Amino acid sequence: MEQKSNSFLETEKIGKLMRKYSIPCIISLLVAALYNIVDQIFIANADYLGAYGNAANTVVYPLTVVALAVAVMIGDGCCSFVSISLGAGESKKASGSIGSAVILSVLSSFVIMALYLIFQAPILTLFGGRVNEQTYALSKEYFFWITLGIPFYIFGQAMNPIIRSDGSPQYAMVSTLVGAFANIILDPIFIYVFRWGMMGAAVATVIGQILTAILSIAYLFRMKAVKLEKTSFRFHPNLMKKYIPLGGTTHSHGCHRHCHEILPDRHLHQRGHRGWMHPCGGL
Repeated sequence: MEQKSNSFLETEKIGKLMRKYSIPCIISLLVAALYNIVDQIFIANADYLGAYGNAANTVVYPLTVVALAVAVMIGDGCCSFVSISLGAGESKKASGSIGSAVILSVLSSFVIMALYLIFQAPILTLFGGRVNEQTYALSKEYFFWITLGIPFYIFGQAMNPIIRSDGSPQYAMVSTLVGAFANIILDPIFIYVFRWGMMGAAVATVIGQILTAILSIAYLFRMKAVKLEKTSFRFHPNLMKKYIPLGGTTHSHGCHRHCHEILPDRHLHQRGHRGWMHPCGGL
């Protein structure tokens, strides 16, 4: 299949690009928060769960935020590096960065899942799950199933900004919306019809996260500006050397000795009254 281009990022007006990217990004973040809100609503209205169920959901929620923080760290970091690499015309480095992010998100998600499962009792105790027996029992049930979905959750959320960096903010938004809508549809079925309780709420959430992860994987096979190969999917510890200054002297114009490594001179991007300027401020 012919490689598509995201060259519109170079020619489109800044205002239009801001709208094109910011609105889907905001919606994606809001939708990610809907998972917990939707679960809370349906759990609260289940006569056999009620306040204890909501308390259990609240106990587990911070642990999903920890997983989200890891996903955002990986995804946003990779997104920035991919943008810099593509701007410098170095698509191979961009593909290597994405491959590394995929591996890192998978490995970190399984580490977090294992830690959660191993230290379930002390973690729930730390977050107030032992306030009473009913809350603790429901917390354990919800916690177990949510933890099994951590790999899908971290992967989907980490790929979201990477997909945006490839020039597809709408696809990133839709992949998140699909998962959220699935959760909204399945929650009442599992909680009210099947009466699966906290397990039902958690399974509905995990299914939504799986759908988001599947759509993210599907996008990786048809990226616009980056072509992923087998060699992309490995750690590339030397990728950042070109962009991170590691010490040295200062030029006469105030630029660090390695400032040219942040962005190559052929990609000067700031225009001053004296002409094209170096990113570090010198000509």
